[in-house]
Amino acid sequence: MTEPRGIRNNNPGNIKYNGINWMGLSVPPSDGVFCVFTDAKYGIRALGKLLRNYNRHYGIRTINSIITRFAPSTENQTDAYIKSVARSTGYDPHTQLNLEDTKVLVNLCQAIIKHENGKQPYSLEEIEAAIQC
Repeated sequence: MTEPRGIRNNNPGNIKYNGINWMGLSVPPSDGVFCVFTDAKYGIRALGKLLRNYNRHYGIRTINSIITRFAPSTENQTDAYIKSVARSTGYDPHTQLNLEDTKVLVNLCQAIIKHENGKQPYSLEEIEAAIQC
C-alpha cells in the first residue's frame, strides 16, 4: 500500500512549495506542488514554524483562524477540517491558543498531520524534537 503524499514527501503537513528555503528541503524542493523534505523532522519543523508564524506575525491563534488560513475553502473542506482538528486536540475552535507552549503546538501538529494523511505515525518525542530544531 502506498503511503499518503505527505508521508512520502516527509512533509506531513502538506505544506505547498512557494519558494521558501525551508531547512531540509530536498533537491528538487517540491513534487510540483508540495515541499519535499529530506527527513520528516524537517517537514514537521516547517509545520511548527509556519503555525508559530501565524501567531507571531498575524495574530492568528484559534483553530478556526489557523485552519482557515492553512487550508482555505478554495482548496479544502475547511469547516470539516476545523471540526476534525478541534475534536483531535480537545480545544474549542474559537479558543485563543498559546502556540509558544510546546505542548499546545505539538497537539495541534499531531491533529493536522492526522487530518492531512489519515494517520499520525510520528511519536510525541519525534514531533517535540522536530519543532525545537
